[in-house]
Amino acid sequence: MPAWRLLLTRPAEECAALAASLAQEQVFSSSLPLLVIEPLAENAEWRATARALDRYCAVIAVSKPSARLGLELLDGYWPQPLAPQPWFSVGAATAQIIADHGVQVFYPLVGDDSEALLDLPELAAALAVATPRVLILRGEDGRELLAERLRSQGVVVDYLNLYRRQLPNYPAGVVSQRVQTERLNGMVISSGQGFAHLRQLAAAAWPQIAQLPLFVPSARVAECARAAGALTVVNCHGASAVALLTALRTRCPDAG
Repeated sequence: MPAWRLLLTRPAEECAALAASLAQEQVFSSSLPLLVIEPLAENAEWRATARALDRYCAVIAVSKPSARLGLELLDGYWPQPLAPQPWFSVGAATAQIIADHGVQVFYPLVGDDSEALLDLPELAAALAVATPRVLILRGEDGRELLAERLRSQGVVVDYLNLYRRQLPNYPAGVVSQRVQTERLNGMVISSGQGFAHLRQLAAAAWPQIAQLPLFVPSARVAECARAAGALTVVNCHGASAVALLTALRTRCPDAG
C-alpha cells in the first residue's frame, strides 16, 4: 500500500471505524469530523407517515442514522414485525442495522451508491405494482438523485427527514493546520454535505486544500468537488472502507 496520509471527515464514530480499517492496511489517518448527527424532533408528519407504512411498496434507508432513527420511530407505531414490504439500503453497514431488526433488506453487493441501488433487480420487482410508492428515510436534503430517478420512472416518493448534519465548531485554519502538521496527502469525503462543510471550513485556504487528492463516494459528489476547483477527485463508487482501500490502490500519493 502506498504511503497515504489521509484526513477523514465523517461523523466521529464512523471516522473511528474507518481509521481502524485503514490502520490494518498500514494507512495513516487523521480524523476531523465535519458532520455531527442531530436527530430531529418527532412531529405530526412523522406520525402520519409511520401509521401509513403499509402503503409503500418499498422503504429505502440511505444511511446508518436514517436506519436507526427510522426503526426507532416505527417501533412506536407498528407491532413486530413491521409492514411486509422489502427494505433497501445503499450499503452493507446500513443493511446490517435493518437486518438486525428482523426486517428483510437488500443492498448492492458491488458499489454502495444510489446508482448501484437503483440497479437492484429486487428493487425493480418491488416497484412492479400498479401505483408504486416509496418511502425514503434520510437526513435533511439527502440523496436527491435517488428520488429524481425514481420519480422519472413514475414512482411516488415520500421523504421522512429524521436528522440534520451540522458542522462542528472548529477554530479558523484548522484544516490547513492539520494538513501541514500531520503531513497529509489526501482527504476522504463521505457526502455532498461533508464536502460543503470542508469547503466552508477551509475558507481562504481552499485553493491550497483543493490541490490534495480528494476521495469521494459517488459521481455526484465528485462533480460538486470538481466544480468547486478540486484538482484531483477520485470516485470510490461507495463510502465503505473496502471501496476506499480499492481506490487508494489505484493511484500513488504525490511525492513530497
